[in-house]
Parts: sequence; C-alpha cells; structure tokens
Amino acid sequence: MRLLLVEDDAMIGESVRKGLRQDGFAVDWVRDGAAAESALGLETYDVMLLDLGLPKKSGLELLRQMRAAGRSLPVMIVTARDAVRDRVAGLDAGADDYLVKPFELDELAARVRALQRRGAGHAEPTLTVGSLRINPATHRVWCNDSEIIVSARELAILTTLAQRPGAVLSRAQIEERLYGWGEEIGSNAIEVHIHSLRKKLGANLIRTIRGVGYTLTGEN
Repeated sequence: MRLLLVEDDAMIGESVRKGLRQDGFAVDWVRDGAAAESALGLETYDVMLLDLGLPKKSGLELLRQMRAAGRSLPVMIVTARDAVRDRVAGLDAGADDYLVKPFELDELAARVRALQRRGAGHAEPTLTVGSLRINPATHRVWCNDSEIIVSARELAILTTLAQRPGAVLSRAQIEERLYGWGEEIGSNAIEVHIHSLRKKLGANLIRTIRGVGYTLTGEN
C-alpha cells in the first residue's frame, strides 16, 4: 500500500515514515501543501495522511480542492488540533478520518488499513483468494489452513495481488505499491520475492503472464 504523508514537522514526519515503512507500507513524504498537490498529480496513492497547519497551502484548502475536483482518495487528517470545531471542519471538508497528535503508530497503521479496505470495498480484514488467506493487520498468511511465515515485502506483494484477484499486475505496478521515494529497488527484487513465495506457497499460486506481469490464482 502506498501512502502520501503530508507533514511539515521534520521529527514527526521522519518517525511516521520510518514506522510505517517497517510495517510494510510504502511512504512518500512531503512537507507543504503545494508539494502534496504536485505529488498527487504525479503518483497514485491508496491513502493520504494530511496535517492541517502546512506552509504554502493549508491542509483544509488542499482537501477542499481535491474533493471539489472529484478526487475520492481516502484522507486521514493527522493534526494536533483537537477542538471539536476543528474535527467538524476537517470531516465536513471531506476527510474520511481524523487522528489527533500524539498518537500510537499501531493505531495509525490500523486506521490506514481500515481506510484502504473501505476504499477498495473490502469490509473484512482478511483477504481470501482460493486456498490463500491473508491478514495484513496481523502479518499472518495461511495456505490450505497451514500458517506460512513470510517477510514484510512478501506480505506486501501478496496483499497487492490479493486486492485485485484475477488482475495481471506488471512489475512496475507492484513496485509502486511497495516502494516509496528514496527507497532502493534491486533490478530483480520483485522476481526474487515471488520466487521465494512460490517455494513457500506452491509454484502455481502466483502465475507469470509472460511479457505482462503476475496474477494471483489461489491454486497451489
């Protein structure tokens, strides 16, 4: 899952980016409203984490412009403003959730996953494709009811494919969901992770469509 973090405080931004990356999210971080606007025009995101008190363009102004333009990207306001009027203003401007600083990273990650599920039309936290079950919240994977230990990157690949069962995703599309700006990507990183997953889950569970990409079959 790829996130846009809009936060002008360097310490908070770095802490949130590091914590969410360790939890398996790809995170792009910008520090002002104008930079966020540019990022939204360049990349596709699953969720935006938006501070309100931003330089150049406020969070509320950015949010109102997004919604006026018809953009349905899930947005969570993450701010120190805890007054009821601020919460009401943020939600009425089009925010999907509102989290007050300081917060626990575990709660932030859980709320992000919930927003993404709602945006994708998945109510249940567990994704099921054939013999495969994935719970991104608990980082657990089962195949034919046997639990399989996977790495954070492997889990992210499985989750990305399971969210679009039957679709064929290119390597570039998978990389976009796994890696944020500044993260080094090996030339064959996706292939290495998929090879490892096939060894753990069965050779037929992820099918290669030559010259196109990968699809999750749910058959092992």
